[in-house]
Amino acid sequence: MALPKPRIINEAPKAPALNASPHRWWLLALLFTAMLISYVHRGAFSVAAPFMAKDLGLSKAGIGIVLSSFFWVYAFMQVPAGWIVDRFGTKRAYSLGFLFWSLAVALTAFGRNVVALIGLRVATGAGQAITFPASARAVANSFPQAERGTVTGIYLTGVRFGAALVNAIGGFFLARYSWKLFFLVIGLVPLIWLFPWTKFLSKWETPSALSPSGSMPATTNASFFESIMLLRNRSVLGIFLGFFAYDYVWFVFITWLPGYLALERNFTPSEMAIYSSVPYLPMSAIIILAGVFSDWIVKRGREEKKVRKLFIIVGLAIGCLIVPAGFVSNKLVAVTLLTISLCGLGICSPNTWTLTQAVCEKKIVGTVSGIQNFGGNVGGIIAPALTGYIAHVTNSFALAFGVAGAVLVVGIFAYWFLIGDEVRSDNREVA
Repeated sequence: MALPKPRIINEAPKAPALNASPHRWWLLALLFTAMLISYVHRGAFSVAAPFMAKDLGLSKAGIGIVLSSFFWVYAFMQVPAGWIVDRFGTKRAYSLGFLFWSLAVALTAFGRNVVALIGLRVATGAGQAITFPASARAVANSFPQAERGTVTGIYLTGVRFGAALVNAIGGFFLARYSWKLFFLVIGLVPLIWLFPWTKFLSKWETPSALSPSGSMPATTNASFFESIMLLRNRSVLGIFLGFFAYDYVWFVFITWLPGYLALERNFTPSEMAIYSSVPYLPMSAIIILAGVFSDWIVKRGREEKKVRKLFIIVGLAIGCLIVPAGFVSNKLVAVTLLTISLCGLGICSPNTWTLTQAVCEKKIVGTVSGIQNFGGNVGGIIAPALTGYIAHVTNSFALAFGVAGAVLVVGIFAYWFLIGDEVRSDNREVA
């Protein structure tokens, strides 16, 4: 008589697979919220600068240098941050970065001169270096390919909502209260985010989840130097240069739009709050629609890389409307052109990040995303200072906006001609 087969009991169950679980949408909500907070913090000085200028005696050129200083360390920390995420996971890296930059923002309330403000902006930038590499790796780990354009579009709207929120609320707040209280409130209150983030990731991001047999891909074994050498790859170089162009113009907007409207177009504080925040709302809708529509085209059988590149190029071309915005005499026409230009950048936005995921082996997505954001934030170093300098010398932003349009044309060529086939962790491009 045959004996019944014994039951097999798994004593150590596998970590839940995020890409098969509804809990991944909670992860998306946390990524969206963190992006929103990071851009509230990033844009805070831009909104407060006209008010701080009176107390601290800041010139346009001085404001430009302080704005630029955020990117001095932020840009060069991108590749190390991406490598850290690929080696150690997102939970600890994002938690520590978030805590560090939030405290730096709060301490800005005690800044007394340009040197102190530069130091605090540099510290804020160092902490925020983790945001984009960690977010890109989390999406690559946790969502199927068919959802990534939409998911990326959703969490990137946190960037635009954050910029709009700080411009809108910041303008009204600063018209009534001091800039010192402003920095204390926005720096300390968002620390609440750390509690759900650490609880969620403690449950789903485990060592087994980061192994080849778990729900997430293997971590990279490449050294930091080997990761840097990925820049020799033509596709990675195209990602670097193309995102430099995109981010150059984006940072012209987020660092100078409030100041431009107040200093050159003579908007009142209340008008500045409205017209510097409203343009980000249609842009946010465009970002989601661009992600959804590009995903839909890919699902219908079109080659993903070509679809993503086409969306990026069309968006960059529309972004060139920043040029005539600097020359028209009617201030409402100028705001309209700037809004359409931002919507063009919105078409690009989710596709720049999903294109990187499409051409890279999954276990180096964090690293190449760091290289991508490094290129963008080299633009972030240059754009605020150069824009402020040109506006100071010419007493107008028109030429500065013309330079931004020329940079976008360079980005179009980089995305179209340089980005080719899959990039592997062994630094090869595979057809």
